[in-house]
Amino acid sequence: MASHRKLRAAAVVCAVAVVTGPAPVAAWAATTGTAAVAPSVAAPSPDPFSGLTADEIGDKAVTATRSATSLRMTGRVVTEGQPLDIDFAVNDRDECTGVMKIKGGTAELRKIDRITYMKGDEAFWRVSMASQGMPDAQIDATVELVKGRWLKIAPGQAGSADLSGVCDLKALLADLDKDEAERRGLTRGPDSEVDGTPVANLVKKKAEGETTTVSVSQEGKPYILRMVKAGGAEPGAMLLSDYDKPVRVVVPPADETVDLSKLGGGTPA
Repeated sequence: MASHRKLRAAAVVCAVAVVTGPAPVAAWAATTGTAAVAPSVAAPSPDPFSGLTADEIGDKAVTATRSATSLRMTGRVVTEGQPLDIDFAVNDRDECTGVMKIKGGTAELRKIDRITYMKGDEAFWRVSMASQGMPDAQIDATVELVKGRWLKIAPGQAGSADLSGVCDLKALLADLDKDEAERRGLTRGPDSEVDGTPVANLVKKKAEGETTTVSVSQEGKPYILRMVKAGGAEPGAMLLSDYDKPVRVVVPPADETVDLSKLGGGTPA
C-alpha cells in the first residue's frame, strides 16, 4: 500500500511540475514580444523619454521593473505547443496567489511561509497527468486523492523546487536582464496606452519573422506594463500591473488540504 501511495503522490507532483514548473518563468522571458499594438495616442507633454534611444528606454524600464516589490501578471503564453493562461500576483517575499488554465482545466496556486498549495479541477489534473503518459487507472486513482482538495507541498518535497519558481519574483525579474544583448537593437514604435496609461512601445524584429514589443509606462516609474510576442514558435502576451501593491495570500483550511508527506511523497526531490 505504501508504495502505491507514494507512486500516486509522485504522479500528482509530476503533473504539477509539468504545467506550472518552468512555464510561467519561461513565459516571462519569452513574452517580451509583440502582437497588435493599440492605436497611437498623444504622448505626455513633455515626453519623459525625450532624447533617449529605444535601447536606453529599455534599460530604464528593466531597472525600474526589477526594483518592484510586487506585481500582477496576466496573460497567455504557449509552451511546448500548449496555450497556458495565467493570472498571478507575486511579491518579493516568495509569496503568490493565482490561477492557471490549460486545455479547459483550471488550477489555483498559493504560496506562503515557504509552503505551496495547489488545487486543480478534475480536467486540469487529467490533462496534466495524461500529458505524462500515465495510464488511465493511475490517473483515476490520483484524481480521487486530490478531488476538491489543496495539495500541500513543503520545501524539500518532490516537485517543490519546480513550483518555487512560479512565486519567485526576484528570479522572474532577473530573467529580464539575463541576456542584455537581446535588449539591443530596439526601435521606438508609435506610442499607445495600456489600461489608460500612456506607454512607449519598444519594438524588435528578428530575421525569422518573430516580432517583440515591450510597452513602458510614461507616467511615474518606467515600469513595463505589457509584453507581447508575435510569430515564432511560442507567441504570447502578458500584462503587468498592480506594481508594489500588497499581495494577500490565504492559507487554505486544514480540512481541505492533503499533505504530500502523508501521501508518501515527502522525500526530497
